[in-house]
Amino acid sequence: MTIAVIDYGMGNLHSVAKALEHVTHENVIITRDPRCIRGATRLVLPGQGAIRDCMGELERTDLRGLVQELLARQDKPLLGICVGQQMLLDRSEENGGIDCLGFLAGNVKRFPADMRDDHGHRLKVPHMGWNLAHQHHAHPLWNGIDQDEHFYFVHSYYVAAADDATVFGSTDYGRVTAHVAIGRDATFAVQFHPEKSSRAGLRLLENFVNWAP
Repeated sequence: MTIAVIDYGMGNLHSVAKALEHVTHENVIITRDPRCIRGATRLVLPGQGAIRDCMGELERTDLRGLVQELLARQDKPLLGICVGQQMLLDRSEENGGIDCLGFLAGNVKRFPADMRDDHGHRLKVPHMGWNLAHQHHAHPLWNGIDQDEHFYFVHSYYVAAADDATVFGSTDYGRVTAHVAIGRDATFAVQFHPEKSSRAGLRLLENFVNWAP
């Protein structure tokens, strides 16, 4: 069995692959070869940087159509990470407005410039560092992970999903609630970086490897 980390030129490809290799004996490959991607038993869609660049590279590498095909088929588990989560939505506010893959209803919004906590203290954007993920619904990828467990985040834009049934986790930053774990059928996606999130992140990746939707 093979886990394919989809290489369209964006994301912490090697860090994600190394973390997966730590939790499984399955073959982990980084590839942009459509035959290898189609033949894999599990898929990881990473992403890092600006959504315009990620969507642009997905187009340039001729992988957008393949990713949309795989999302439509839902015949193998797929894990989206960081911008790989945001790309699943309808549209992002970033870069003046960018159409995304439209797999899940909702939008990606920017954290307000004047972010403050409940005590009125200014908060930095991007939201960077450790924050909790509050689980909304049970899911196999949450197995063995405590409610309100902490994960590592780096993002200036956040997911606002339209359908509560697709929201599996959220975090509050200031007065904004960000949907940091979303999914449907054989797809699950997170805003945080499991490969940088110590024990909890590795457990989520292990759960993904063992997931049989």
